[in-house]
Amino acid sequence: MNLPFFVEPCGPEVYAVDTGFQRERFDAAYLVTSRGRAAFIDTGTRFALPRLLGALDALGLARNAVDYVIPTHVHLDHAGGAGALMAELPAARLVVHPRGAPHLIDPGRLWEGALAVYGAEEMARSYGALTPVPAERVLPSADGMKLELGGRELLFADTPGHARHHHCIWDAASRGWFCGDTFGLSYREFDSARGPWILPTTTPVQFEPEALHASIERLLSFTPDCLYLTHFGRVTDVPRLGALLLDLLERTVTMARALPADAQREPALRRGLFEIYAASLAEHGCPLGRSQLEALLEIDLRLNAQGMSIWLGRGR
Repeated sequence: MNLPFFVEPCGPEVYAVDTGFQRERFDAAYLVTSRGRAAFIDTGTRFALPRLLGALDALGLARNAVDYVIPTHVHLDHAGGAGALMAELPAARLVVHPRGAPHLIDPGRLWEGALAVYGAEEMARSYGALTPVPAERVLPSADGMKLELGGRELLFADTPGHARHHHCIWDAASRGWFCGDTFGLSYREFDSARGPWILPTTTPVQFEPEALHASIERLLSFTPDCLYLTHFGRVTDVPRLGALLLDLLERTVTMARALPADAQREPALRRGLFEIYAASLAEHGCPLGRSQLEALLEIDLRLNAQGMSIWLGRGR
C-alpha cells in the first residue's frame, strides 16, 4: 500500500495521521479500521482536515465508512477540527466526554477560553475557526462504556488530571490505550538508545496532579502493550515510561510548590521545568544540547508553566 508521508501504520489496522500542527511529528490523529469500518481518535485542528480525508482516500475508505469521531478531550490540538471533519462524514457520530460535549455543540466558550491563552494572532495562525457539531450527532461517553467498530471493541475510561473532560480509549485488539494527553508527551527527537523519553503535560486550565497520577496508574493497571500518544505516535516499553512519567510529575509538582507566590512565579516555573527536563534527558542519553532542547520544548515549557501557575493559584 502506497501511503502518503503523513500516514504511518502503527498497529493492527491503526494508522497515525500527522496533522501538521506546529511541526511534523508533533500532533497525531489516529484512524482505526475494522472490517471496512473506521473511527478517528483525535482530529488535530481545522487545518488537519485535508490530511484526515487524505488518509481515508489512501486506505480506500469512503466518507460514510467512518462510524465515530472520538476526541480524547476538547483542547484544540485534539478536537479543533472535529466539527469540520464531522461535516464531511455523513454516518459518523461524535463521541466526546460529557463535560466536553457542550463545547463542541456550541464552541463559543471554547474559542474564548483558547483565545485568552493563545491570543488572536496565534488562534488564526494555528487553529482556525471552530465548526459546531449538531447535538443529535453527539454521543457523550461514560466510564466503562463500550462501542463496537466492525467487531472491534473500544472501551472508554474517564481519566481526569490533565483535563476534567478527558477520556481514554482501550483497544483490546492491540492491547493499547489511545491516551490523548493523560499519559504525557513523547517526541521522537528525544529518542535514545534507551528508547523513548516522556514528560507530563500540565497545560491550562484544569491540571490536577493527584487526579492525573491516579489516571496514569489506572491506564498502567491494564498492562498495556503500547500507548497511542497524540504527541507523538505509538510507544512501547510501557512500564519504564510509566515510572518515568510518574517520577517527573512528582518532581515538577514538588518544585512548583516550593516557589513563592509572586509575580515571578510563572517565569520561575518555566526555568524549573526546563532544568528538570534537561537533567532527565541527559540521564536518558539524549545527545542534544541545551539550546536544541529549549527550542523543541518551547511550546511545552510555556504552556506547562502557565498551567501549573493556574493550579497553584487555586490554592493547591
